[in-house]
This record gives sequence, C-alpha cells and structure tokens, in this order.
Amino acid sequence: MTVKARMLKLLEQHENELISGEAAAAELNCTRAAIWKAVKSLREEGYTIEAGPNKGYVLRGGSRLSEEGIRLYLNHPDASVKIYRELDSTNRAAKEAAFSGEAGHGALILARQQKNGRGRRGRSFYSPENAGLYMSIVLRPERTLKEGLLITTAAATAVYRAVKKICGIDLGIKWVNDLYLHDKKVCGILTEAVTDFESGNIEFAVVGIGLNLYIPEDGFPEEIQGTAGALFGGRKEAEHINCSLLVAEIVNQLLMEAETPELSREYTENNIIPGNMIVITDGTRTREAYAKTIASDGRLLVREQDGSETLLSYGEVSVRRKPEEDQSN
Repeated sequence: MTVKARMLKLLEQHENELISGEAAAAELNCTRAAIWKAVKSLREEGYTIEAGPNKGYVLRGGSRLSEEGIRLYLNHPDASVKIYRELDSTNRAAKEAAFSGEAGHGALILARQQKNGRGRRGRSFYSPENAGLYMSIVLRPERTLKEGLLITTAAATAVYRAVKKICGIDLGIKWVNDLYLHDKKVCGILTEAVTDFESGNIEFAVVGIGLNLYIPEDGFPEEIQGTAGALFGGRKEAEHINCSLLVAEIVNQLLMEAETPELSREYTENNIIPGNMIVITDGTRTREAYAKTIASDGRLLVREQDGSETLLSYGEVSVRRKPEEDQSN
C-alpha cells in the first residue's frame, strides 16, 4: 500500500481530528516530506485537508471520491478501479475494457459526469458533475442468459443495502431495476451481457449504476422534474457522505450477491410493485394488470384482466392505482 493510501486511511480513521506530521510519519514509518507529498496529492483529488504551521493535518467531512479511497474499503482491493472526470458512458468504457481483457471480475469504472449516460430501452440518464455516482462494474459470473435477470436484481439489492448502511436511508425497489425515495427515482440500473451463442453462458456482464446523491443546483431537466429525485436535497446535505465508502460498499454487496443463486429477501420485501394495479409497457403497447408477486428467478407474476396469469421477464411497469378490495387476495 502506498504512503498516500496509508495516509488516507489514517486520516479517515481520525476524521476531524488533528494529526501531526511527526505522528503520521512515525505511524507510517516514512519521512515528513513523504507525508506532505501524500497530503498534497490527496488535496488534488478533492479531499479537504486543513493544515497549519506546527499544527498537523485535519480531514474534514465532505463528498469524496478517489481510487485510493475506494480501495481502502473494497473486499477485493486488487480489482481494477478507474475514475474519469468525464465519459460518454461508463457502460461503454467498461464493455470495451472487458472485451479487450483489461477488466476482470469486479473491475470498476466511474465518471464524475457522463455526456451520454445510458438507461434502459435507449433512454438517457442525466449525469451532472459530482451530483451523483455513475459507475459500471464488470462481472464474469457462472450463469446462463436465462439467469441473467438475477444479476440486475442483485445490483438493486446491493444499492439498497449500501445506501441503508452508509446513508441510513431506506429505498423502495421498483421491479426490475430502479430504486425510489418519496415516489421519485433516485437510482437506475442497466445490465448488459455478452453470451456464448452455443452454450448460452454469460461471458461477462456490465452492470451500470447511476445513483443521484443530491439535487443539482440548477435542478433536473424539465422533462424529468416530476419523476427524478435524489438521496439528499442539496450538496450541503450530502457533504457528510463518504462517496468512496459508498461506492466500495455497493461493489462489495454486488459481488457477494452475484454469487448467490437466488433472489434476496431485501429485493422482494422492499419492492413497491407487488400488490398494485400496474401499467405494463412493451414496446408501443400498454396494458393494465395486477402485480401479484416476484418469482424466485426475478420475474414478475401478474394477473391479466382476463384472469390469466403471466410471468414477465422484461418490460416497463408503473403503478396505476391501489387494488380494489376484491383484487388484493
């Protein structure tokens, strides 16, 4: 581990506490000049580290995101981690890295902003600078394409768990791949997989996650103002969140959940779709149905208007209204 990484870890452990350069050098078994160089590099990455003559260093709380910081909290810190100031799309960059063999299982690519963030069905995902976490994780799971839906549900579970643990916020999960807070979408997930045509096995999957941390100063674009939300109302409210820790926790939870061959309890218990009348959009067609439950393979079981039952593995759904008394059984 580099001096910079060890210094960051020391500062993280003593956040808002004064650490003298002499004490830090002794703790890390290096020179004070090396400590100063590490602090300088961390400041350039966006960390707020105050210092004064003969006083030492103090790490102040703030929205921080760095490769070094993320590695501190990863269960598998040897995985590739790359942060870009701007990308066209993290999913596109991750797929290119996976195709070339550069990105192994658990590789992580992040962007501070995306020019063309991608959502499902060709939609865009608004990705203003630093207002959200925009990341893609490469997975090389031992799954078939038929089991691919469980990768998306695993990602939703990972975000749910990480946000609850780090931010203390309970989110609602909307089948199949969105997370909501106060009836507003705060996170979208896009899973793309490359499969072997003959075996049907997944060669690799790229899980793209866009999580809105706070509402941008200029607000959301007019076309999504009524539907988009964020974990926090503004930048000041989000400053206490360690973004590197939050990203690492999402990755840790995803890698753990992706190894589990079943649907998580959190996904089903916190899903906002079952028990409601919903509108199903499939291409240009829409229809109403009653959402009964989520099957063990991640598909949504619905009761059609003619009384028949259907298992959905894809399609856009939205809550239409609460069921009538006779529809709730």
